[in-house]
Parts: sequence; C-alpha cells; structure tokens
Amino acid sequence: ATVHHLGLYRDSHSLAPIEYYNKLPASPTHSLYIVLDPMVATGGTATAVLAILKDWGVTRVKLVAVCASKKSLESLQNQFPEAQVYVGVVDETLNDQGYVVPGIGDSGDRLYNTPHVE
Repeated sequence: ATVHHLGLYRDSHSLAPIEYYNKLPASPTHSLYIVLDPMVATGGTATAVLAILKDWGVTRVKLVAVCASKKSLESLQNQFPEAQVYVGVVDETLNDQGYVVPGIGDSGDRLYNTPHVE
C-alpha cells in the first residue's frame, strides 16, 4: 500500500488544527484513502484532514481512531456523511482542555514518551 503523510496537530491553547506537513502528490492515485488518528476529541483535526482530502479529490475515505468523543463523531457525520468512521471506544465527555474523558490522555505524549507540560 502507498503511504502519504499529511501531518496535523491541535494547538493546545486555541484547539485549532495546524498543518505542519503535506506530502500528498498532485492528485489522488487510489480509490480509497484511510486516515489514522489515535484520538478524535473535538473533531477539529479530523475535520481538517477530511476537508483537505475532499478538496484534493478523494471520494472514498475511512477514518480509524482508538478513541473519540460522541460530539466529534456527530460533527464528522454532519460534515462528511460519506466518510466511514471506525472507533475503538466512544466517550461522552470533553474537559476544559478539549481532552476526551476518561479517554487515553495525550496520545502524542504516550507515543513519544514525552512529559506533559502545562
């Protein structure tokens, strides 16, 4: 399978998605694209990725996540009804920092073993 890197992260203060890397070719080369996102909390980053892919010309997309908030899934369904979304667990609550509660904590900190800094 071909892998394309589209890198986004969520700003910890504004919670807005920030694109830091885009290695997509000039046009889509496959009929299906799979997006991997460990945590879909507010849905902002996932929404941005799906919008980028849609603008790029992708018509079939699957989003796979470990954990998501109910609110984010409702938002994604409203904005991208054609996207298929697969989630390991759906949690009801977001805290003041935009983290899913109980969730899995900061997945980037867990992945790279970095200390969480306020």
